[in-house]
Parts: sequence; structure tokens; C-alpha cells
Amino acid sequence: MNIKETENQLENKIKNDNTYLSIITLNINGLNAPIKRHRWIKRQKPSICCLQETHLRTKDTYRLKVKGWGKIFHANRHDRKAGVATHISDKIDFKTKGIKKDKEGHYLMIKGSIQGEDVTIVNIYAPNTGAPRYTQQILTDIKGDIDENTIIVGDLNTPLTSMDRSSRQRTNKATEILKETIEKLDLIDIFRTLHPKKAEYTFFSNAHGTFSRIDHILGHKANLNKVRSVEIISSIFSDHNAMKLEINQGKSKEKKPTPWRLNNMLLKNQWVNEEIKKEIKNYLETNHNEDTTSQNLWDAAKAVLRGKFIAIQAFLKKEERSQIDNLTLHLNELEKEEQKSPKVSRRKEIIKIKEEINKIETQKTIEKINKTKSWFFEKGNKIDKPLDRKLRNKPIIYGQQIYNQGSKNIQWRKDSIFSKWFWTDT
Repeated sequence: MNIKETENQLENKIKNDNTYLSIITLNINGLNAPIKRHRWIKRQKPSICCLQETHLRTKDTYRLKVKGWGKIFHANRHDRKAGVATHISDKIDFKTKGIKKDKEGHYLMIKGSIQGEDVTIVNIYAPNTGAPRYTQQILTDIKGDIDENTIIVGDLNTPLTSMDRSSRQRTNKATEILKETIEKLDLIDIFRTLHPKKAEYTFFSNAHGTFSRIDHILGHKANLNKVRSVEIISSIFSDHNAMKLEINQGKSKEKKPTPWRLNNMLLKNQWVNEEIKKEIKNYLETNHNEDTTSQNLWDAAKAVLRGKFIAIQAFLKKEERSQIDNLTLHLNELEKEEQKSPKVSRRKEIIKIKEEINKIETQKTIEKINKTKSWFFEKGNKIDKPLDRKLRNKPIIYGQQIYNQGSKNIQWRKDSIFSKWFWTDT
């Protein structure tokens, strides 16, 4: 695909309203690494993102901030253990009505509304020991808040059926009690309901060499008809895979137009510079004549170059994504084969591909971080700016440096005769 084809696709693209809500849940296995914090949410772009095992302390929650997901809710401990967080996109009109959470960073419940429709999101991270009993106790405690608009997500650390284990091991008594509680609350395991015979998993145990689906999305039976899709997504930088749910929703929040800004990183690309030079040359050869005023030539040139930059950036993004998409496709095929018949050699190949994808995405993230730092350095306040603003219109009191003690309260502005002829800045 060349740039011309990309331009044509941009011209013919029809913008459809997103009338569905996407919810992603992932055991992130720690969010202290800055590169990981910048990558996950922006790559998936969900309406609601629920994370478990953030490993953030209460005082470190500023690290959860992500541009575009302004509403952030979290439950953390005072040490770097457990922790859950829920990010809600600015693109949906979410209004908070109530919050419940525990001090141990294991569950977080948010009640609110989206486009006027009530919704309750429960984010759970069950501890490794006694996970079924813990989850069952939480559901019992919040049963008064559970209704047909409730969605429960998280790492429950519990396979709910034998199909959720590659070993097909039967579930124990504690799990059966949990399932009974789920059924009494009119909740269902959405993935297993829509895919009763599908063997896909979210976690691989190196110790036992087995796969299991211990991350779940539970919803109310009455709203099953709203479910658009549910799937398991590969995750490169966590030992868990993510789960993604899409449900039909009312009309989405209208997008506000945003002004276009040039990505300065493009100017460091030699190929991009050559393409822009060619575009400028062709434009001038075609339009520079006696009938065209300089002002019209300049105004039209800005529009032409803006369109060219947009097309180039779209083309480069597709080129970058194609490499990752091919690797991801190959990774998914290997993981499916590995889940059916585990092999050491295939497991090593999976790890190798994950490392390769991780390397590519890490490099892109570093570039974005550097770009952000560069922008703040160029646009942010310099050390002399606050002082300059304060002194610009403020009278200068020279005090007893001038003549004698009696003149210490005399004030002269910078434009006074004294300042011009007798005072020199050092």
C-alpha cells in the first residue's frame, strides 16, 4: 500500500457512531514500570479498563493517570501488593453515583450512569489462597447493590468449570458454592455462556505446566441480549491474558472537534522530509502564476501540506502496525496449539515472539515519552518566566541603597527618570 492509496482511504472513510461499550479486564502484574503504564490502555482504547494487581501504594496512585481516561478509581494498600484500578474513558458520559472499596486493595465497586443508563462495575482481585470463598463472600456482601445493570470483572483466581482447565480437573466444593451464589444472584459467566465448548485460557502455570481461565466477566441474565462479543486477548507484558466485553449501548457521546497538530517527530524522518519537498515543488509548479496572489498561495499551501502530513502519518502507522499484527497473529496460533498439546520448544518460541513484540512496542513508547518531555521542555515555564511576570508591572523598591535611610520607602517604576539614568541591573 502506498501513500496515494492511504489518502484515498482517508477521503472515503465514513465515521460511524460507536454505539457499544467496551470493557477490558487484565491482571497487569504491576504498574510501577513507566513504559507499561503508557502502553496498555492507549493500545486497547476501551471505554472502561479494569486492572488488577497494580502493586501501587496509596501515595503512588498519581501513576495511574492516562490522557483520555480522566475518571480513575482505585483501591490500594500501603505496601506494593494487590491493588485494583478502574479507568473510564472521557469519550463516554459517565456520572458517578457511589463507590465501595476495601482497604486491602482487593475489590472496587463503582455505581453510576452512562448516557442516562445505570451501570455498576465491580472490579475484583481474589487472593491466591482461598479465592473461591473470598469471591463468594464479596458477592454476598454486595448482593444488595447487584441488579440487571451490574458487570463483575477481574482475576477471581478460580476456574469455574472443568472446561476452564487444560487438565479438565473437576472443580472443588468451594468453587461449587461460589457458582451457586452466582446463580442465586442471576449472574452468568458471559464467556462460557456464549462459548460453552471453547477451550481458551487466560493464565499459564509454569509450576504445573497447565492452562486455566481464572479471569472472568460476569453479567446479569437479563442483559445477555445486549452482549455484542466477548473474547480473550493476548497480553505481552503480563503473565495473564486480558478479557474484552462489548455490549450494545445508547448513542455515544458526541466527539468534540480537535485541532490538528503536526507531529514534530515526522520531521526527523529523512524519507518524510523528501516527500514534503516533492509535494511543495509540485504544488508551486502547478499553482504559482500571475493570477494567484501570494496570500492565496500561502493559505492553500498550508491546507495541502496538512493533508500530506496526515496521509504520511496514517501510512507510517499502518506500516508499523502490520509488523506487530503479523507477529500477534502468529503468537495467537502458537498459543492455541500450545493449549491443545503443550511442548517445550513451542513454549520457547512463544516467549521469543512476545519478547520481539515487546521490544517494538517499548521502543515506540519511549519515543512518545521523549516527545512529551520535549514538548514540556519547550512549552513549559522556564525558571525566569515567573519572576519576569511578577516584576513586569510591580514597582521596584530600592530601599536604603539609594542615598540614605529616609528614602527606603520611595518607589520608582522601571520607566521612571531615576531608573533610566541612575539604576543599572546586575
